[in-house]
Amino acid sequence: MSNSESASMSFWDHLDALRGVIVKGIVVIIVFGIVAFLFKEELFDIVLAPKENNFVTYRWLRYLESLVSDQQMADFSVSLINTRLAEQFMIHMKTALCAGVLCASPYILYELFRFVSPALYENERKYATRFVISGYLMFIIGVLLSYYLIFPLTFRFLGTYQVTSDVTNMISLESYMSTLILLCLSMGLVFEMPILVWLFGKMGFLSDPFMRKYRRHAVVLILIIAAIITPTTDIFTLLIVSLPMWLLYEGSIFLLPKPTKSTT
Repeated sequence: MSNSESASMSFWDHLDALRGVIVKGIVVIIVFGIVAFLFKEELFDIVLAPKENNFVTYRWLRYLESLVSDQQMADFSVSLINTRLAEQFMIHMKTALCAGVLCASPYILYELFRFVSPALYENERKYATRFVISGYLMFIIGVLLSYYLIFPLTFRFLGTYQVTSDVTNMISLESYMSTLILLCLSMGLVFEMPILVWLFGKMGFLSDPFMRKYRRHAVVLILIIAAIITPTTDIFTLLIVSLPMWLLYEGSIFLLPKPTKSTT
């Protein structure tokens, strides 16, 4: 659809086109979700991998520990339980739906961009393309960081923590899945920070001196946000979530234009 065609369309034509984009996105999500639902074993091999003692993150930690110490990280074993009659089936459906959304997200972004792009000028379209692609890649990086590092370390620490040997940990499947999904989604959104900072910098809302001046305030705000998005109340998870957020804040400063020195 060209700019001239877009300009000649009425409000209802635009609404109808948007409805078509939404319908196609829902259909693609359902198709991917059904495929994920049918491949149950492969799906949950991926989802439940971080609870296994031989998960890649734990293997790398053991290797790094062997380079600096003769002692090795202790093996661990945590079993998941189910406490409700229909819980496993419902979790299966929810997980398949999440996988469908994740797999369909590139197509959905492409269709949304096709819908919006005719209303943009050439230079705006160029920036919008960079914004969408960079935002999507940063979201995926955040999800992968949570899956491979933040969630495994959180699960290992909390899943094996005991106040006394008389109390045995019995982690429910629902607790495992809700923590995994929430952490992955939260970190995906947190990793949008550099993109938003760059955008606000382009719009003149943020500047390098401003972010440097309020760095201490930002640390407090990061701790508050981390406390809100973490599904548990322990300090370990709080710190492991807030550290990437702080690093993203510091890295985002370099994306902003530097103040120019006035010459006399």
